[in-house]
Order: sequence, then structure tokens, then C-alpha cells
Amino acid sequence: MIRKLILVSIFYTGLICSHAQSIATFKVEFQKETNKFNVPVSINLDEVTFLPDTAISLFEVENNHKTPVPFQIENGEHRILNWIIRKGNDQQNNYVFELVKGFPEKSEEIKAIKDNGKLIISSGDKDLLCYNFKTLNPPAGIDTSYKRSGFIHPLWSPHGQVLTLVQPPDHYHHYGIWNPWTHVLFEGDTVDFWNLGDKEGTVRFSSFISITDGPVFAEYEALHKHVIFKKDGSEKVALNELQSVRVYKPGENQDYYLVDINIELNCATKSPVLLLKYRYGGLGWRTTEQWNKDNSEVLTSEGKTRKDADGTKARWCIVQGKIDDDYAGVVMMSYPTNCNYPEPLRIWPEDQNGRGDMFANFSPTKDKNWLLRPGKKYNLKYRFLVFNGHVSQEQGENSWQYFISAPAIKIDLNNQE
Repeated sequence: MIRKLILVSIFYTGLICSHAQSIATFKVEFQKETNKFNVPVSINLDEVTFLPDTAISLFEVENNHKTPVPFQIENGEHRILNWIIRKGNDQQNNYVFELVKGFPEKSEEIKAIKDNGKLIISSGDKDLLCYNFKTLNPPAGIDTSYKRSGFIHPLWSPHGQVLTLVQPPDHYHHYGIWNPWTHVLFEGDTVDFWNLGDKEGTVRFSSFISITDGPVFAEYEALHKHVIFKKDGSEKVALNELQSVRVYKPGENQDYYLVDINIELNCATKSPVLLLKYRYGGLGWRTTEQWNKDNSEVLTSEGKTRKDADGTKARWCIVQGKIDDDYAGVVMMSYPTNCNYPEPLRIWPEDQNGRGDMFANFSPTKDKNWLLRPGKKYNLKYRFLVFNGHVSQEQGENSWQYFISAPAIKIDLNNQE
């Protein structure tokens, strides 16, 4: 996941036998001035202790006062300990946490719950993100080829406004936040997985790999199949996509939260897949119908606006606007290892559909081909900061710098298990 944006350096400084119940002290130091956004961090727990997950607790230590910190452990090849550093002020760049033996305090969890073909991620009484795994058919009277599964809608702002749109009459193939490719060469033929009305191909939800919730994040991993419609009426899967979406629990009374999207691609057959240069394709976001050229704006890491952002490259892109007598938006961030980073943008012009409807797309193949070879994995990582309020160019830059600035985590081991 894009949680890897926060890299850690681990330094072992020897054994300190100061407290029988203490396992390790984590000293977290940010390298540069940052803003007030909270940030997820993680460490390899197996490098610290082999105690069971249920036998450890985490505390923040400040002025000899210890405050319990919610944490969440991922179990895989290694156990990964995740928690969130709650930023206090701009000047505080050093934080101390202590891992101790003992049962952790229970914390309210961010939930991922299936409901009638939807997986809804919510925190408390607030819905944040909905993933649609059941096929959604188009409105009555519209060609059924426009049906689709495996997309995000709604994406809600912290105040509850819907920021996405599906099946608008101008583009029935638009599905909130989704990830098809437009111009693909496979086994001698070109195929379009994006424009469903052309009936060349589609992307389908296949199965869930995992669904997780907890005190720090909720996450789903879903397998998508990129399916070609052959001329003889048969179908063939050209591309597998493992899409992982993680939503971090918002802090109390906070007007933002984080969504990490990781897209892993691999060839479904022994044939390569060539994603051909085209003006759009990849992770797209059709925004709320409430936004138009008069009440919304675009800002990019390179200082571009909606007037000139299309076709330029960016590390991040802010799309925001007025909605329900409020203001909301998203900072879309691209990860440095992504193909063709900084990534080209597809931003609709101000006269789109006459009123200036909004669509934003990080499109790594906008200006170059991308060859996917059999037997290899290819990753695209994105982080969305979903907010209410208004984010300025400077704040956008700070938010990006904040999430890629790697805090050094120094671990003092107090016990060996």
C-alpha cells in the first residue's frame, strides 16, 4: 500500500533494562517542518518482539505522562505494527512511544461491512467510502453493455457530502473512482476496457482476497479481471488487477481522512499486455455533479490550474469546490515509484459539457506506452487526502512533503523475548 510513503529507518542501540514491563521505546523524529496533518507510521514488529499480538500495548510518552495509542498489526511474512502520529503543532517534530507487555485497551474500530453488493467503510456514524462489488446495471433503456462492477462510489467528505458520480448521461461508462485502460494491445488486437459502449472489453470484480477492520484502518483487497470480448462471442482475461484500498480512521472532530489505493497489475496469460499511449486511462475520478467551472478549482504541484493542468505532469493534484453550502475536495497524490512519475494528468477543460463538469485522472500512459510482461508484477500507488474546507497551493505542497518525509524511528530495546 501507499502507506510505504512513510519510510522508516530503524537503529538498534543496545539493551536497556530499565523497566521489567517495557519492551522498546520508539523515538520518532521528523526531518523537516511539517503541517498539522496526522500521519500513519509502521514498523516491523518481528524485529522488536515475538510476544503475541494480544500481549502488547503502545503508549505515547510526553512529560512523563503515558497515553494509550491505538495500534493495528498486519500478519504476513512479517508482523507490521501500524499506528497514527497525532500532530500537535507545527513546532513539535519529536515524539516518543513505548511498547510494553500487557493487554491493549480496546479502541473504537473503523469498520468494513458488506451490504447488498456494497462494502461500506465507516468510522463511528460516518460513512467514508463504498466499494461496489456487485454489478451495477445502467438506467432503464440504456444499452446493458454499460454495466460494471469493482468501483468506488460514493466517496464521502468528512461532513458527509458525496464527491463521486456514476453513470452520468454524458458518460454512462464513468464509475466514481475506477481503473480501466483505454487503448491496449493484446495478442495482435487492440481493446478498450474504458469505453464500455464499444463492447470490446470490461473490468469485473472477481473475488475478495481479504477484508480487514480495526482501530487504525479498514481495508479491502479485491481481484479484478480485465476481460476481452472476442469477435466469436467468447471472452478472455488479459490482465489481473489486485486493488487494495485502505482507509485510515479519522481523528475526532477532524475535517480530513486518508485513503491509500494500491493497484497491482499482472498478465493473466503468457502473452504480454501493452498499454498504448492515449490521452486518458488508469485511475480516474468523476466528481460530484454539483461542481462546475464556476464553483470548483484545480491546483497541481507544478502550479497549474484547471485552465492549463491537462497534459502536464504532477506529483499531486487538488480538486475542490463548493458543495451543499460547504467546501470539500481531495488531494490526489502519486507515489514516486509509479510508472512515468511525475504522472501526466487528464483534467477536463472548463467548457466540458457546456457547464464545466469535472473529471480528474492520473494517466501514466498519456504520453508513452507501458509494456507489462508475463510473470511480473507492476504497481501504481496513490494516496487521497479527503477534506472539508479549502486547501491552498502552499498547504497542498506541505501535505505532500509531509507524507513523503520519512521520520527516523529509533528503537531502544528494553527486553529480549
